[in-house]
Amino acid sequence: MQLALGPHRFDIRHRALVMGILNRTPDSFFDQGGYWAFDAFLAKADELVADGADFLDVGGVKAGPGPEVTEQEELDRVLPAVEALVARFDLPVSVDTWRASVARAAYAAGAVVGNDISGFADPDYLAVAAEAGASVVATHIRLAPRVPDPEPTYDDLVPDVCAFLADRAARAEAAGIPREQIMVDAGLDLGKTEPQSLELLRASDALVELGYPVFLSASNKRFLGALVGTEVTDRREASLASHALGIALGCRVLRAHDVRGSRRVSDVMAAILAARDGEV
Repeated sequence: MQLALGPHRFDIRHRALVMGILNRTPDSFFDQGGYWAFDAFLAKADELVADGADFLDVGGVKAGPGPEVTEQEELDRVLPAVEALVARFDLPVSVDTWRASVARAAYAAGAVVGNDISGFADPDYLAVAAEAGASVVATHIRLAPRVPDPEPTYDDLVPDVCAFLADRAARAEAAGIPREQIMVDAGLDLGKTEPQSLELLRASDALVELGYPVFLSASNKRFLGALVGTEVTDRREASLASHALGIALGCRVLRAHDVRGSRRVSDVMAAILAARDGEV
């Protein structure tokens, strides 16, 4: 299986890519604005690349509830960051946004991936990505970003999520985005209880059967904290365990805070999977 991110192509039969998370928000659930100052942001980017990130993801609005962030505010946060990363590194850059207007501006600045947790709710999102030749992440969410969903219910969780993602991926293909540029993400903790997120992680192979690269966003998530009884700053080992399981079940993109640890997990799992297939 191949994954294309702009001009960059990756063989993902065995090796999972690691996406380094870079927040341009003062209220991120994990770093709480620790990299809000631009110099700190760039230093963090240098660290992630040195630790082995395959590509970088820039977001200007957190997924959960919080103060309103206008379109212009999001642009002001994201665009200088994208421009700086493109100038600084020869790596694909992703923009974490559900606004087509922000994605369009980010693509013009050099981003090549649109990471949209809304499930392409903006009717212009896919057309903008197709026009720019960008790759996309189709993410399952029950309601919408920033909308509280404390008691989500499903008729049948895994089939419901798979059907949603199959539909969104088909929409992306219909918009002119090649299959190798479409990733699918179960949206762990996005409109899911902790047990529901765990069930979806265990069922990652069901997403793989859809035929698109599977994107895993489990790093430091709430459901992991519930499993091991820790706060958000103490979920590193749980996150790495989820990455190892995800890779074993077929996930091939890891969205990670701890890039160094995730890179090591990915490399070890790639060697194991290649040996299994007699390729070492």
